[in-house]
Amino acid sequence: MYLVTGGTGKTGSQTIHHLLAKGAPVRAFVRNEEKAAPLKEKGAELFIGDIGDADAVAKAMDGVEKVMLTLPNGPNEEKFELGVLEAAKAAGVKHLVYLSSTESNPENTRRIPQVHVRVSQAVKDSGVPWTVMRPNFFMQNILAFARTVKPESWFTFPAGDGTAAMCDVRDVGEVAAILLTESDKHIGQQYDLTGPDILSMHDVARLLSEELGREITYKPQSLEDFHAVLSKVLPSEWHIDGVVELMEEMQNTGGLNYTTETMGEILGRPPCSLKQFIHEHRAAFE
Repeated sequence: MYLVTGGTGKTGSQTIHHLLAKGAPVRAFVRNEEKAAPLKEKGAELFIGDIGDADAVAKAMDGVEKVMLTLPNGPNEEKFELGVLEAAKAAGVKHLVYLSSTESNPENTRRIPQVHVRVSQAVKDSGVPWTVMRPNFFMQNILAFARTVKPESWFTFPAGDGTAAMCDVRDVGEVAAILLTESDKHIGQQYDLTGPDILSMHDVARLLSEELGREITYKPQSLEDFHAVLSKVLPSEWHIDGVVELMEEMQNTGGLNYTTETMGEILGRPPCSLKQFIHEHRAAFE
C-alpha cells in the first residue's frame, strides 16, 4: 500500500493519479471527503483525518510500505511533516519520498525554505529509506492569471524581472510515482527537478500572446500589494509573509534560475515546456 499525504493538493493528487495508472494500491490522507471524491472515483482509498492528529496518522500507516510526504506550507507544516515521519518510522515504512523545493538550502534564511531544510535533514537522519524531491515554480500557478487575461489581456504578479525554470506539476507527480514504484534505483537520492527553460513573467506574457493571437501584458506587482491580496485568502500571517518572501526571492532569481536534466532522465522523455503547457490550457485563457 502507498500512502500519499496532502492527497487533494497539486502534487499529492498528481502522484495519486500516476500511481493508480501504474496499478498501485493508493491510500490518500485527506481532510475533506467531499473534495477528495474524485480520488475515490479513480480508485484511491480515502483516509479521512487531521494530519495533526498523531493517532490518526498512525492508523493511516496500517499496512503501508511506501509514503509520499507532501503538505501545504503553513505555520504547522514542519510539526505535521515530522509527525508523519515519526509514524512512518514506527510503522517500518520501506521508502519515504519527501517534497522539498530547489530554493531550500541552508543559506536561505526565509521561513518556508528553512522548514524544508530542517525536515529534509530529519528525513535523511531518520533511518527510513528516503528520497528527496526538489521541484521548482509550478506552471499551474499561471492559470490564476486567466481571471484578468481572459477579459482584459493583462496579468499581474510580484516577480519583477526575476526568472524561474518553471515545471509542470503533472511531471512532478509522475516523477514521484516513479520514485515510489522503482524505489531500489532512487533510495538515498536528492533530485532537483526543473522545467526545460529559464523564464520570466515577460516570457509568460509573450508565450500567452503567441498562443492567443492577441497582446497580453505583464504588469509587475509590488510585494505590498501582493501581501494585501494574500491577506484576503490565507488565514495565517506566517503563511502570508512566507509566500511574500518567496516572491521576493523570485525577484532576485535566487534558487530558481537554473535547469537540470533530472526530470527528463527520470521520466524518460522531455518535461513539459511552458509553451506546451499554455497550448494545452489555452481554453482557460480564452
